[in-house]
Amino acid sequence: MTALKGFAWVLIFQCAGEIIAQVVSGLWPGPVIGMLMLALALAWPPLREPVASAANALLPHLSLLFVPVGVGVLLHTDLIMLAGWTLLAVLTLSTWIGMVVTALVLRALWQRSSQGETDE
Repeated sequence: MTALKGFAWVLIFQCAGEIIAQVVSGLWPGPVIGMLMLALALAWPPLREPVASAANALLPHLSLLFVPVGVGVLLHTDLIMLAGWTLLAVLTLSTWIGMVVTALVLRALWQRSSQGETDE
């Protein structure tokens, strides 16, 4: 029952994000806005437990989420052949940017953590 409440919370935040995206008509998709709102709301303990339960229920089935992507790739091989080099460049560049940002954030957190240890 707790997982069901968690799914409900996730859907509520996704719907709220969609509404905000439609009202603002910005560049950010509704699910991303909802996910950011949910991430902020997870500081509230009564919300954290049901969402964690829902996440733990979904985690063993995470690989199933890749099936639609694989089917899409197989169905649209002509588009991939047409824009293959562009797709490869975008995927490579975005992967490297993600890795660099992750490394910079990790470095900043480590420095902050080591400064906290020396202050004690």
